[in-house]
Amino acid sequence: MQFEIQMDILKTLLLAVVLLVVGQKIRDKYEFFTKYCLPSAVIGGLLFSIITLVLYQFNIANFTFDRTLQTFFMNAFFAASGCGAGLGLLKKGSKQVVIFIVLAAVLAFLQNLVAVGVGTVVGVQPLIALMTGSIPMTGGHGNAAAFAPIAQEMGAQGAVSVAVAAATFGLVAGSIIGGPIGNRIITKKGLDKTINNGRGEALSQYELEMASKKELPCLDKKRTTTAIFLIAISLGLGSYIFDFAKVALPNVVLPIHVMCMLAGVIVRNVYDAFNKKTDEVLYQEIDVAGDISLAVFVSMAIMSMRLWELAQLAVPLLILLAAQIVLVYLFATQITFRAMGKDYDAAVMAVGHVGFSTGAVPVSMTTMKTVCDKYVFSRVAFFVVPLVGGLFSNFTNAAIITAFLNFFAN
Repeated sequence: MQFEIQMDILKTLLLAVVLLVVGQKIRDKYEFFTKYCLPSAVIGGLLFSIITLVLYQFNIANFTFDRTLQTFFMNAFFAASGCGAGLGLLKKGSKQVVIFIVLAAVLAFLQNLVAVGVGTVVGVQPLIALMTGSIPMTGGHGNAAAFAPIAQEMGAQGAVSVAVAAATFGLVAGSIIGGPIGNRIITKKGLDKTINNGRGEALSQYELEMASKKELPCLDKKRTTTAIFLIAISLGLGSYIFDFAKVALPNVVLPIHVMCMLAGVIVRNVYDAFNKKTDEVLYQEIDVAGDISLAVFVSMAIMSMRLWELAQLAVPLLILLAAQIVLVYLFATQITFRAMGKDYDAAVMAVGHVGFSTGAVPVSMTTMKTVCDKYVFSRVAFFVVPLVGGLFSNFTNAAIITAFLNFFAN
């Protein structure tokens, strides 16, 4: 008899925080996890998802989670990220955004090309092979749920199951490999030795404080309240922008967390306009709130994964997914890193590209944060990656997917 364990909103939050603590303890105890930049939320969440896999496979128990707070914390993190984008960053990051849009589109195209090519070799029909390409990889579970039924209607039986399982595979893979890839680029290129001197003059005082791991100044009630209010306003404004986008672009699916990020950018710059001097400590407190939100969100997302869905993947499909991981690794390290400038910011953006091209933008953010925690914060990367991965890539990837589906359906 299998027990159905319902985790309500508060129990889900409790478990997520406990797993965060467990993940941090494991990370602190074993240098391997710190050395290769594996996030605490991923360690704790993956440990629990493995436990639920065993319980499910032996027909002992099945967990169901309330995802309300998961959505809230994701949106809160992106709102806080948007609040970090002042006018200086917007000007500095505009060129990188354009380059990164092109890189994201090229990789999405190659993902589908590799999927069909390898699929032909191992005997998987093209429409099914595409369910391991940019649909679940760059698109994640959202695109898997949106495009797989279309492929199924075109005659690809089982497309939905394959796409969802592939998206889960990508989420796990991206969470694990992103940090080590970034760490390898930084150490191999000697960027860890140039952060504080070679680029130190270009860093803001806030970033220098982050680099030297200084403690936050004494908390001020008024400033902390302002930080919370700015995030709350960004969330509300983001929801209105999301509603407007649905009316203005009815045929385009845009994620609400990106709207919250855009709202955060607006709120930050409007607030700065009414203050003669930017309060860096205020935005440091907003960053702390964002970090907490990200950690809890990722813990919830990883711990609630249904790993048994991967059992649906046959050996040929696993080969296809392995090919995707190799492609993403080579592209991020050899092309993304070089095209974005071959500096520390470029290395962090390469980590972010690995994250959203194997699973989802939140994977990018948590792996980038883990790398930055070890070295120094890259505000440019935290602006460019979520904006491209969460917004512009949705348009380019959807167009590329549609073209591939229509071509092979005919």
